[in-house]
Amino acid sequence: MDERRRDALVAVPYFDGFLAGEPDALIESFASEPMLYDPVRGRVKGVPAFNAFVAHMTDWLVRRNVSVENVDHIVLPRGGFEEVVLHLDGDTGRVALPFAIVGDRRGGRVDELQIYHSNRPLTGRHASRPPLLQPDPELRALDVVAEHQRALATGDVDAVVAAFEPDGYARDPAGADQVHRGRDGLRAFYDRMFSYGGGIAQEHCAVVADGRTCALEYNVVRWGAQLLPQAGLAVYVVGDSGKLAAVRVYDDIEPPLGQAARF
Repeated sequence: MDERRRDALVAVPYFDGFLAGEPDALIESFASEPMLYDPVRGRVKGVPAFNAFVAHMTDWLVRRNVSVENVDHIVLPRGGFEEVVLHLDGDTGRVALPFAIVGDRRGGRVDELQIYHSNRPLTGRHASRPPLLQPDPELRALDVVAEHQRALATGDVDAVVAAFEPDGYARDPAGADQVHRGRDGLRAFYDRMFSYGGGIAQEHCAVVADGRTCALEYNVVRWGAQLLPQAGLAVYVVGDSGKLAAVRVYDDIEPPLGQAARF
């Protein structure tokens, strides 16, 4: 397996391997036994469990007539991530599902994979997901990402919007079409999010960053007055001005109890 092929498997083993029918190549991409965390099937560990998972996913991809739209892809020495949109047959028509994979690397191969997407576009319901990773108090994100996170935690709409470029956008996990762009679109989006009781506080667990793009794995620990430790991922893209050009979120967080939302 050459380095270019291995890097592709580090970032997105689902689609290179599953659609090509190469489960052995997927297994070889891991440093030791296969390990991944999937939002639906939970932890998958070991060759027999991984082979069963591959068979299930391959069948699902075929039955749902899935096509893959690439969004972004970064591979660094200690980790990488891939963002795609899966276009698939849903119960009422085609669905565009934002989907992200984060891979930790060891010795040039995959240590483990974390998969992130919302179940709401598929089932109409959120699926509560417990934390996958422990918080890292020493973790440092890019300055503008930290600025956005502070404003998010306090529910400060003005500060959140100020972190973006004038034409920047945020995409929520509910679907690839759920894009909120520009000052007015962002203000309406975050006003609605904070109307459920206040800000959204997160514990930061791991980051993959190349100076322009930052994939931040986190645990949401509070939304307003509601305590709800759940796993998530957000990808931040920094524009030429140093402000945020894009924030793409991959989690499945239920709004505070008694509130209705499209998230």
